[in-house]
Amino acid sequence: MEKLIITAALSGAEVTREQQPALPITPDEIAAAAHECAKAGAAIVHVHGRNDDGSPTQDKETYRKIIAAIRERCDIIVQVSTGGAVGMTAEERLAPVTLVPEMATLSMGSVNFGGDVFMNHPADMEIFAKAMHQHGVKIEYEVFDTGMLSTVHRWIKKGMISAPLHIDFVLGIPGAMAATPEALMYMTSQLPAGASWTVAGIGAAQLSLGTMAILLGGHVRVGFEDNVYYRKGELATSNAQLVARIARISRELDRAVATPDEARAILGIKSKK
Repeated sequence: MEKLIITAALSGAEVTREQQPALPITPDEIAAAAHECAKAGAAIVHVHGRNDDGSPTQDKETYRKIIAAIRERCDIIVQVSTGGAVGMTAEERLAPVTLVPEMATLSMGSVNFGGDVFMNHPADMEIFAKAMHQHGVKIEYEVFDTGMLSTVHRWIKKGMISAPLHIDFVLGIPGAMAATPEALMYMTSQLPAGASWTVAGIGAAQLSLGTMAILLGGHVRVGFEDNVYYRKGELATSNAQLVARIARISRELDRAVATPDEARAILGIKSKK
């Protein structure tokens, strides 16, 4: 079994300091959290920009500062979000891709998102994919339900995307597919040939589905974007604490943890160092 790639989703767009006092917000805080996660075993950091007041932003210059600050500290793979926050325009969301990061996410459809709707118009999705290809950015296809995975297959048949693909199953969003073992097993059974995959379990499912992924040969995303607790009623002290736990579980199960360079090799990323 190939080594485990751990992604740390450091802050997201929705979590607040009131919910998680250790949430990194400024570029320096995000970079420091990325460095801690790299030392704990993460190979990728999934990054959302924040304004000084904590509100979400896709401002290109904010992302430029974040990426530069991370690269000063460590060689972890930086994966920018193009999800941004609910209500942002497609143009806003795509802006960080022009900085040519190593990776970026691409959500594969619209979905009810708690009390909101996360809109991803098919034409915008195609624009995002083309921009990422043009800039040489490795795409992580974000899949929240089975219809989005069907869209991935449809794009493959049309020749719009080609292997090797990397897919992130985001399970447990209210309004999307449940974060259950049965859901994960079904999703993995429908993967395109040769695709690698990660699971991001929301809330308490971060640990259970992450452990399943280790055993099934997938990869794992942890972090404050998806879960602010270490266990029920106990806030995590840092993103790195969540990374260290999944790394420890993987090693106990005799599956080694990938370094950033090993993750690049697994995912087919050419280093931009």
